[in-house]
Amino acid sequence: MVDIATRVYNHKWKIDPIVRSLIDTDFYKLLMCQSVFRNKPQTDVAFSLINRSNHIPLAKLIDEGELREQLDHIRSLGLSRGESTWLRGNTFYGKRQMFRSDFMEWFENMRLPPYHLERKGDQYELTFEGKWHEVMLWEIPALAVLMELRSRAVLNNMRRFELQVLYAQAMTRVWKKIEQLRDIDGLGIADFGTRRRHSFLWQDWCVQAMIEGLGSSFTGTSNCLIAMRREVEAIGTNAHELPMVYSALAKDDAELAQAPYDVLSDWHDEHDGNLRIILPDTYGTQGFLDRAPDWLAGWTGIRIDSGDPATGAETAIKWWQSRGEDPLEKRVIFSDGLDVDKIRELHTQFAHRTKVSFGWGTLLTNDFRGLVPNDALAPFSLVCKAVSANGQPTVKLSDNPEKAMGPKDQIERYKRVFGVGAQEAIEVIV
Repeated sequence: MVDIATRVYNHKWKIDPIVRSLIDTDFYKLLMCQSVFRNKPQTDVAFSLINRSNHIPLAKLIDEGELREQLDHIRSLGLSRGESTWLRGNTFYGKRQMFRSDFMEWFENMRLPPYHLERKGDQYELTFEGKWHEVMLWEIPALAVLMELRSRAVLNNMRRFELQVLYAQAMTRVWKKIEQLRDIDGLGIADFGTRRRHSFLWQDWCVQAMIEGLGSSFTGTSNCLIAMRREVEAIGTNAHELPMVYSALAKDDAELAQAPYDVLSDWHDEHDGNLRIILPDTYGTQGFLDRAPDWLAGWTGIRIDSGDPATGAETAIKWWQSRGEDPLEKRVIFSDGLDVDKIRELHTQFAHRTKVSFGWGTLLTNDFRGLVPNDALAPFSLVCKAVSANGQPTVKLSDNPEKAMGPKDQIERYKRVFGVGAQEAIEVIV
């Protein structure tokens, strides 16, 4: 097992690039990329970094030259033969050859497109523009780079024994969390912590701890590289990016109202079983479900990623019942800002009413809260989102208005089209 503290102290970053592989990314990104490659190959999309926690002055903490060095390194990466073999030949969700030959041939020769980086005050403006299936693969590595460079900026000022104690405390914290989850009967939990992790080495350590501490209750990791190396399941389906871009491409309000269902129709043609998970909150969960076609009720489950999670689960259960489906045969995946207490609470509340799973993210792979002076390693909310498609702005409403994004006039239009009324604001921590 890697001695992380010693590796950090020695500052041997050349052997520890922040992103060391094109599959050091979330599994759902590759699944979505294949869908986009097939269905929207000529769509031009722009992605942009958004620091929701603007009290964190990234441009003051992170050297621009070092940031460019890490981003340039990512552009040099290509699939290795072993990585290609794993993607082509492995079984994912019980299905062999998940990735089609035409997609794999493109991916094996792909290099990430150029980026635009500019300092604006105490923040960085980082954008990616190009064909959707190319630029979308920047999202996860870009976030991982910014998060880890911020961690390194803090760690650079610490001495050898300080680092040893810091990582010992953090490891103890993670292990205590795992111990608190051990007695939950029927628990199913995966690592969703790639995008806002403390570091790659730390995420890998957390996954190993989950494997040893939780056994079969640990269902896998969203990180493809770690899944391959640790021989666990790669976990993931789809994200808000798909309906956001499809909606931006709509020519009028009628097409806009239909766009989120067009996304899932394309997905339906490509995937089955446990990959048919609905993410309903991009433009409000209740309205999405009220207007959903009947065939969507037959899907495997729902992922709840914003708003009050218990409310979201109740809404899903009532919807399934109203469509003649048995909630006990459906899966609810909770994935928003989870930690041990909330996981236990939600499992107790819903495990006897539906199949419950958890995607544990930032507070698994980046919980260093209170461990250094001024809480300088506390996690913060950084995202990289699609902001336009073919020149039209994208919009996300969410079930939490604090997560809404897009031009004000377009947000109001989307609220009207999707019938979104008053929403409860919930603090966004991560």
